[in-house]
Amino acid sequence: MSEKKQAKQFGPGLRSEELARLRSENVAGGISSVMPVFVREAHGAKLIDVDGNEYLDFAGGIGVVNFGHGHPAVVEAIKQQADNYLHTCFMVVAYEPYVRLAEKLNRLVPGEYPKKTALFNSGAEAVENAVKLSRRYTKKTGIISLECAFHGRTLMTMSLTSKVKPYKYGFGPFAPEVYKIPAPYCFRCRFGLEYPSCELHCARYLEQFLAVECAPDTVAALIAEPVQGEGGFIVPPQDYFKVLHEICKKHNIVLIMDEIQSGFYRTGGPLASHYYSIDPDLVTMAKSLAGGVPISALTGRAEVMDAAGPGEIGGTYGGNPLGCAAALAVLETAEKESLAAKAEETGKRTAQRLDRIAEKYALVGEHRGLGAMRALELVKDRKTKEPAADEAKAIVKRCHEKGLIIITAGVFGNVIRFLMPVNISEEELNRGLDILEEAIAEEQGGS
Repeated sequence: MSEKKQAKQFGPGLRSEELARLRSENVAGGISSVMPVFVREAHGAKLIDVDGNEYLDFAGGIGVVNFGHGHPAVVEAIKQQADNYLHTCFMVVAYEPYVRLAEKLNRLVPGEYPKKTALFNSGAEAVENAVKLSRRYTKKTGIISLECAFHGRTLMTMSLTSKVKPYKYGFGPFAPEVYKIPAPYCFRCRFGLEYPSCELHCARYLEQFLAVECAPDTVAALIAEPVQGEGGFIVPPQDYFKVLHEICKKHNIVLIMDEIQSGFYRTGGPLASHYYSIDPDLVTMAKSLAGGVPISALTGRAEVMDAAGPGEIGGTYGGNPLGCAAALAVLETAEKESLAAKAEETGKRTAQRLDRIAEKYALVGEHRGLGAMRALELVKDRKTKEPAADEAKAIVKRCHEKGLIIITAGVFGNVIRFLMPVNISEEELNRGLDILEEAIAEEQGGS
């Protein structure tokens, strides 16, 4: 069966339509889904819906299954743990998997100094606690984040987030003493400069900001994603965080790296922070940490992590035993299967193909990324760089209809991001990129 004929079969079948009606009656309208179908099962890079349609998944639950759906080692670890116990609450009766995972994360996070870890449920919860501990440790209250940032949907993390719609619009007032500085968005530089002649002005601007906007003796922390995820997979120049960190150290400001989407071999190494050769004070992690089981972690300098007293951080489900077991399996599997090397190879292959696509189609303003964390930013005109949000949406829809699950990003909604498994087969990767290019060609030809 040809790919063209196959593509006609994709979309919601009778079973998905039936479940969609049930969903409309029972699920809150604010919870949306990119795909109009319901999953039945998923393995590796493939997802099968309830009507039997098979899709290639280049979204990965928004970066949660970096090693593919249902990795056998992770599934087996979950089953074994479920046979032993599901919950005791670590704050009531402790358990070994929590301690073992903390030990491994302390070694994984960069920095030649004593580190400690606390486990939570979600990425937003890890960020919330990073803010709490930074404030307690420094005895200061202000928090700085970057434009184009995404850190979550809770009150504090929504305040730290920069994208207004759909995350912030109409949900104010926001948490106080949150400040923003321009992101290192080289494609759309806020200062009208170009790298490297700019001499990292966006990073050095922090000094001016602390002089004119908020005094450094009131700022507890600066939080940043090493690669901005929802903001459009924005990759800062390699020396950007070194400059930022020096300024933070000078003013006793805690540097928090949000590795929730960029972590666990998405960019090649265990964490994107390794690429920038910095030792952040705190690191937040979640998503692919446990291969699909909800768990998050906050790891950092022991003196910062110990700033809170007994019972002042934590949560009923924090560091759930199933999540701990799954995370330990992920870390063990990453070593056994050389996932860092596979991620680098997948990133290289993807980058080479996206470079060719970017050169070929005028709709593509820029291809950027780090490792296997890749994106295309679409524009109506390469000179004006007017965002092509409608075109991005149409291309994604065409991909869905052809059997490829892919999603957008970017503050203007004009970025197509790639979150395929880092250990995807070459054949699956090429097939997915073939579908993408076909969709871009059709959209550009029809526009």
